[in-house]
Amino acid sequence: MAAAEEAELILELAGHRPAALDPDGPGARRPGWANEPGGEEISEFFLAELATVLNLGRGTAAVRLRRALTWSRKLPGTFAALATGELDERRAQVLADVLEHTHAQLAGQVEAALLDQARDLSVARLEKRATEELLRLDAAAAEERRAEAAKSADVRLYPSGIDGRSTLAADLPTDEAAECHDLLDQLARMLKADGDPRPIGALRAHVLSALIRRPADTGLPAVAAHLTITADLAALTGASSTPGEVNGLPITAAHLRELLARVGALGLTTPEGGTLTYALTGPNGQLLATLTPAELARLARRGCPSHPNDRAGGAADRRANGEGRNGGGGGDGCDGDGEAGSRPCDCAVPGPPPPAAAYRPTDRQRAFVLTRDQRRRFPNCGQRVGWTDLDHVTAHACGGATDCTNLCCLCRSHHRLKTFAPGWQYRLDRDGTLHVTTPSGVTRITRPPSQRPPGQRPPDSSPPESAASQPGPSAGPPPSDPTDDPPPF
Repeated sequence: MAAAEEAELILELAGHRPAALDPDGPGARRPGWANEPGGEEISEFFLAELATVLNLGRGTAAVRLRRALTWSRKLPGTFAALATGELDERRAQVLADVLEHTHAQLAGQVEAALLDQARDLSVARLEKRATEELLRLDAAAAEERRAEAAKSADVRLYPSGIDGRSTLAADLPTDEAAECHDLLDQLARMLKADGDPRPIGALRAHVLSALIRRPADTGLPAVAAHLTITADLAALTGASSTPGEVNGLPITAAHLRELLARVGALGLTTPEGGTLTYALTGPNGQLLATLTPAELARLARRGCPSHPNDRAGGAADRRANGEGRNGGGGGDGCDGDGEAGSRPCDCAVPGPPPPAAAYRPTDRQRAFVLTRDQRRRFPNCGQRVGWTDLDHVTAHACGGATDCTNLCCLCRSHHRLKTFAPGWQYRLDRDGTLHVTTPSGVTRITRPPSQRPPGQRPPDSSPPESAASQPGPSAGPPPSDPTDDPPPF
């Protein structure tokens, strides 16, 4: 019943977002870009709003919209049974999945044949019976479903249930998929026959990886994969178990050390053909500066007569507290407190790069923002790592500065949404916290991944000594920040 009510609300909100409101000049949809099947009259930006309202990914929101459209337009009996609680959500979902790509008359015939017995069939059996009935009534429907599936075919990457491992999945025609699997199996069995002790499944996975990353006899030039590896310094030395990331996917600290050893960066040297950037962070994990190893070494060599023992932590603390001057990545110093107002001291205080006069961000700004954001910043965005634009939160044409405090990472789809969709509001705090408000008034907040809400202790940290020594009950977790849980939740 709740699923039916949600579907009604989705359809009602979609009715207030007609495609007629979409831009027809600059920023208009390109030919060939399609709306959700059956939803051509709905704005192309509606799915982003629906995903934000539901606090879900775009793909899940698309499923909710498609099934709502299918139930209301093709399966009214199923929709009514769902609303009264006579049919559960999972079985109603199966009927929508099987019948969403066929026309309403045929879908109604299949529904009429199965609805009365749907409650008594298992979910798998109901799907099989619905498919059989569809093919009995119209064999061409199978070809329609295959054609629709071919349009959405893709290769996807997502974490598996084991730390440090991920699944690479490809949606292929059945004959091609079977051929690929048979080839992998034959090559894996050759390795097994040559004495490789690994299980046959592990050998298949190894062969697949080797064929993709090291293709032989193709005549194509060699290519290199681009990986963004995020690691905590303490984890690399073995002093911490803080996990890291490879292209946004979590991996263990031990896996990080093994990976860096493999690419020749165990000693934190720049790997061949790659780059190495240090991220200096403040007390709450907020990014203060990005530096190359040479820049870091140069800053460390600089002295200060007023603060001879305060080059590292003190400089970062003063920068975090807003003291000193922005060094644009190199540091110009801070006001010395030995002689008030005499001259700036020589403290090396690195900071974010300075604003740029041009529209395009500088290389230093790009490095800073990519290091700070690490991924796309729109709430629940699932676009691929690397497909990222550096977007002016306040548009450059409206006076927005090309500054790290006005730049964030968005995928191209959400970049277009921010630029052309009416009614959306974006606000970026100086620490990189992004506030996104939909036309319907729902606000979601995203922080840079390494940044903690104010007052939250870093992971594995001990409470302050003064708090631990006080009598009475132990201190509980810090009070929640109301901005972390925006309405309506």
